[in-house]
Amino acid sequence: MVCPLPSVSTKAQFETMAILRPTSLALLSALSLTASAFTPPLSIHHGPTTTALHVATDPTTSTTTLMTASPPPPPFSKIMAANRAEISVRIQRAVTELNIGSVAIYTEEDRYGQHRWGADESYLLSKEEGATPISAYLDIEQIIDIAKKSGVDAIHPGYGFLSESPKFAKACRDAGIEFVGPTVENLLTFSDKTSAREAAIAAGVPVVPGSEALRTKEEVEAFVDECGLPVIIKAAMGGGGKGMRVVRKREDLLPFWESASSEALASFGDGSVFIERFVERPRHIEVQIIGDGKGNVIHLWERDCSIQRRHQKVIEMAPAWSLPDSLRRELHEYAVKLTSGQNYLNAGTVEFLVDQENRPYFIEVNPRIQVEHTVTEEVTGIDIVKTQIRIAGGATFEEIGLIQSNILPRGVAIQCRVTTENPERDFAPDTGTISLYRHSAGAGIRMDGVGYTGLAITPYFDSMIVKYVAKGSSFSETVARMKRVLIECRIRGVKTNIPFLLNVLTHPEFESGIVTTAFIDENPQLKKVSESTWDFASDEQSDQRKVGAKERLIRYLANLAVNGHPAELGADPAKITKGHDKNLRKTLVIPSVTAAASAANGAKTSGMRQILLEKGPQGFAKAVREHKGLLLMDTTWRDAHQSLLATRMRTAEFVNCAEYTNMALSNAFSLEMWGGATFDVAMRFLHECPWVRLETLREKVPDVPFQMLLRGANAVGYTTYADNVVYKFCKQAQASGIDVFRVFDSLNYLDNLKLGVDAAGAAGGFVEGTMSYTGNVADPSKGKYNLEYYLKLADELVRMDVHSLAIKDMAGLLTPAATTLLVGALREEHPDIPIHVHTHDTPGAGVASMLAAAEAGADIVDVAIDAMSGLTSQPSMGALVSMLAGTEKDTGIDKKLIGPLNTYWENVRSLYLPFESGQLSGASDVYEHEIPGGQYTNLLYQSRQLGLTEKWPQIKQKYAEANIVLGDIPKVTPSSKVVGDLAQFMVSQNLNPQQVVDQAETLAFPESVIQYLRGEIGIPPGGFPEPLRSKVLASRGLEGLEGRPGATLSDYNFDEASKLLKEKFGAKYITDKDVLSYSLYPNVFTEWKDYEAVFGEVTKLPTDLFLNPMVEGDEVEFDLSPGRRVIIKLVSISQARDDGSRTVTFEVNGERWFMPVTDQSVIKDADIRRKASGPNEIGSPMPGVIVGLKVKEGDLVKEGDPLATLSAMKMETVIPATVSGVVKQISVNIGDKVEAEDILVEIEP
Repeated sequence: MVCPLPSVSTKAQFETMAILRPTSLALLSALSLTASAFTPPLSIHHGPTTTALHVATDPTTSTTTLMTASPPPPPFSKIMAANRAEISVRIQRAVTELNIGSVAIYTEEDRYGQHRWGADESYLLSKEEGATPISAYLDIEQIIDIAKKSGVDAIHPGYGFLSESPKFAKACRDAGIEFVGPTVENLLTFSDKTSAREAAIAAGVPVVPGSEALRTKEEVEAFVDECGLPVIIKAAMGGGGKGMRVVRKREDLLPFWESASSEALASFGDGSVFIERFVERPRHIEVQIIGDGKGNVIHLWERDCSIQRRHQKVIEMAPAWSLPDSLRRELHEYAVKLTSGQNYLNAGTVEFLVDQENRPYFIEVNPRIQVEHTVTEEVTGIDIVKTQIRIAGGATFEEIGLIQSNILPRGVAIQCRVTTENPERDFAPDTGTISLYRHSAGAGIRMDGVGYTGLAITPYFDSMIVKYVAKGSSFSETVARMKRVLIECRIRGVKTNIPFLLNVLTHPEFESGIVTTAFIDENPQLKKVSESTWDFASDEQSDQRKVGAKERLIRYLANLAVNGHPAELGADPAKITKGHDKNLRKTLVIPSVTAAASAANGAKTSGMRQILLEKGPQGFAKAVREHKGLLLMDTTWRDAHQSLLATRMRTAEFVNCAEYTNMALSNAFSLEMWGGATFDVAMRFLHECPWVRLETLREKVPDVPFQMLLRGANAVGYTTYADNVVYKFCKQAQASGIDVFRVFDSLNYLDNLKLGVDAAGAAGGFVEGTMSYTGNVADPSKGKYNLEYYLKLADELVRMDVHSLAIKDMAGLLTPAATTLLVGALREEHPDIPIHVHTHDTPGAGVASMLAAAEAGADIVDVAIDAMSGLTSQPSMGALVSMLAGTEKDTGIDKKLIGPLNTYWENVRSLYLPFESGQLSGASDVYEHEIPGGQYTNLLYQSRQLGLTEKWPQIKQKYAEANIVLGDIPKVTPSSKVVGDLAQFMVSQNLNPQQVVDQAETLAFPESVIQYLRGEIGIPPGGFPEPLRSKVLASRGLEGLEGRPGATLSDYNFDEASKLLKEKFGAKYITDKDVLSYSLYPNVFTEWKDYEAVFGEVTKLPTDLFLNPMVEGDEVEFDLSPGRRVIIKLVSISQARDDGSRTVTFEVNGERWFMPVTDQSVIKDADIRRKASGPNEIGSPMPGVIVGLKVKEGDLVKEGDPLATLSAMKMETVIPATVSGVVKQISVNIGDKVEAEDILVEIEP
């Protein structure tokens, strides 16, 4: 029969309806009745039961009492949920409320699932070897057998699997077990979509033109020949988007038919499909019905399920409030008419497509409960699952209280299905362990899910993990609640579709309330979740990158706890502190600027930078020359920590003291704080952005000029770049805060110098033309680097219009006598140009040399704060400030102010103890080997890494020999790297200088040596060494470069690079500065961004946490951002499993997190390479990482041909073939770590 429909047609009417359920309204009415001695029972016909309410008054107390009759007896004693996961749990809850015992079934893969351990009883499903887990849930015979043995008297099939199987329903009936669902006859009619179409046509319900079940390709092609394209292929049995394909091209027809049939067979045990004409951009509306099996059917209103992906529903709402009332009434009537005519029993859904002209078409009946039944329950107050069970137990509509006129939707409900899928990979399922699972709750929220922290997500089943229903009095209120739910929910460790759902909920089209099934396809940007941002008040939740920030940092801490730091970081494992002292960070506090200024009697100038900004570079140069006293440049923020601590100082330590430094050193010439090795190391090892460092510090230090080190044509790299890269880099550096560019070339090659000078000048910077100092001008026997050489070089620099001259003494070779001679001569030749002197204190004479420079006429000298001075760093600031105080060379620096700064850096340096080289004293032998300060500590560390510690004296000797072999060159990055690489190579191969030259054709020289000899970094003073150069180039078929290396390079295509990076990392997250970083260090930049995607912005971690692994029992706390403090405790680290994985358990703000980590030592121990033996097996010359393979198995090679590239620290070595022949076997892959003599390639002669 068709029941009368109450008219509720407009959005306004829906939104003004009370959210209270009818039962609740009746209760309130009952409580407000006038008290009397007796009130007849009030029957409320609503919901799955009829409740008799008795309101009585006690005459002696005038107290009104509300009493209810006992609930009806349970219709069954034990019910099995023949399903899994969420719907199984949903059935169990309904069963428990009805006071019925619950039984679950599960497979081995589901043994940890909530539906197993949440049931009163649960039984394992067995399956044949090699069978899929799904097949067990389709095993009718086994399920019935378990049900009989366990005393089950009813089975609820849920949705999917066997829920629409007539065979299963019949098997239940034959076994004397009640099937909670439609009759076998109903299932035969409606589970087969083709017979359902026939029933609809017979009932006068409009249908989409379509076919019967098709089983051959000839039948498929014949239908399309007649009806045309597009069409949709559907599984004849089942639903949920399985076995469904849209065909728009004829060539896709048969492949799509075959895949749809295969998918239907796997999902439902029946591969039959049928075809319908495809309706473009329809709305998907379905009507929930319940039948009593006697021709009586009521409807529970409709749902809008138009938000779909791959024909699977994602978001559903009830009611479909934006439908015209006439169409809604029509759909209800069609649904009731069709199912009542079939004497439908139990719950089902009649589904329609509504085209753009609001014409409805029947598509199918789902003869079962559906995933989205929850939204209907929330707006009607009717528990559909309990209703199903009661009807299966024989209850009538009247006994249950189902009266059509009483069923009205109250408010609006929306359901979101949360799945473990990656929207950016077309919703590919993701697997893994859930490291954190936190439910959302609150007013108007329902949760149906089975997830928990530590749950392993497998690839065997549907990816839905939880579904949330939000309800409210209006659509807008409900949407707001659902947004809050998804913001509040926490599922970490696997990818989910939550950001995609938020993209949908915040889309203007969705907010209008009218969308079609084409909505997702027409808005592909919805799936680009990694770039998603939302207009939320919570900063943490307004950007998808920030949503998982905490998880990524915890993954970093877990990985550090298990694996420690990679060897490449350069941290000495023996000096790494395990465990954390909560008081450590207290020692890193610097006095406030206000208190310090007061202690210094308020003495403060506006700073040298103000002069530069007001007068420009030329005016600044003039002011420097006119300045009374010696100006200082502090190198603490760059060269000092580069020389002492391998450039491993993090930005956080500079930020912490920046404002104080701005005040204390306001009279300084500049702070050297950027450029050189700091640029790539920031990304490569510290996982920081060098541009963020510069701009952050610039904001905090407005008064002191910032100075950087520019490697001429090499910018801040180790190779040659196109000219436009250098120009663009300098322009951006100046815009981001650099004032002074110290421009040098590692070979003093004028063409390279000029490019750097011109680029820095064009950017508007103050340009220091710099001479790389080597030799000894005071010793005529030292060769070509005499006073005349430097004076000529200075003249060339002045002709380039530099603003000042700088002497860059990288190794500390400037003795006081040499300093006096060179600076005095330069001052005499160039009386108007500022002179700036830089040295290293390696031999211990730095302070004396800087005093000599001041006396000889230098305007500026370089120093470092005392705690960061000496050894391979710069001379002591405190010493010079004290020694010159009160003299005409007074530095203008207040020693009282630098005292607290020195204490701060003493404490900071102790934090970076793992990066100390172990050097305990000066080394006057630097005058012989001439190793630059920063390289001295690097080589000392590298020698230990390569197992050459005992050969350190030999390495220093070989450095001196390598320098002569290469032509006695200035040694500063990148030329110093060339000399250092060759020195280590000579030590590892036990070569003397003559052997290097004699065997030049066959030696596997480091790549940097070959590049130098080819001329890729410029031309050295006096030319290249011969015959070494000719031998090396000829044997490798290389030609030497003539002139400036970058002169022939085409302009770098920044637009192309920007496009590539935006495609890879997201357009919102790539800036012009990122593209610049990529142009200089493509691999380093990419690896940093990839690292950041896994471990997050580790700059947010305090340095002690960044450097020192946590141990079990450790508890730390820090601020992720202002007002957001996180407390982390490492609870335990599990034993390694067979695959090398461990689980690290944390408590984060008291909440358990489980983080899986692969123990690299287990993997490494399981894969030990054999050593090369014999002339046909090529082994690694030293420990390192394979970064390139030049051949593949089967290639024909000649002796000397390159086979592979090995990277050991910063040194890359090309491994040549030692014999000619065919490559028989390659034993390594790119990225593999190898030890000395490990076999790499085998050649068959």
